[in-house]
Amino acid sequence: MLKSKAIASIFMCAVASGCGSLTVPVVVISDTGDVMRGTATAAASGGSFQASGKFNGKPLTCAGTYDSWNTSITISMPVQCNDGRKGLVIATREANGIDGSGRVRLEDGTEADFVFGKAANAF
Repeated sequence: MLKSKAIASIFMCAVASGCGSLTVPVVVISDTGDVMRGTATAAASGGSFQASGKFNGKPLTCAGTYDSWNTSITISMPVQCNDGRKGLVIATREANGIDGSGRVRLEDGTEADFVFGKAANAF
């Protein structure tokens, strides 16, 4: 319930007073230790995320959108990469609704971990 209130407050702020959106850092970590960096942004108009960097030794950029009004603890989001691969991101938010972690699974079987919010600053 606290998470829902925090998210609702952010979006009420964005809608009512025009305070804008909330952007947090994101990192994606491959099994080989490569790290892609990016951001996730929640706004009244919707959410988006992107990350770029080396992934398994090759340059890669992946991005997607999500329903920023969804207050579920765990959400799934479609992702598409610039090399044509598509997949799904499963994210689990912490109680504050801003920080969390999850797993990326691409259609070719590639998987990676990711973190967003405060923990992403450690990478």
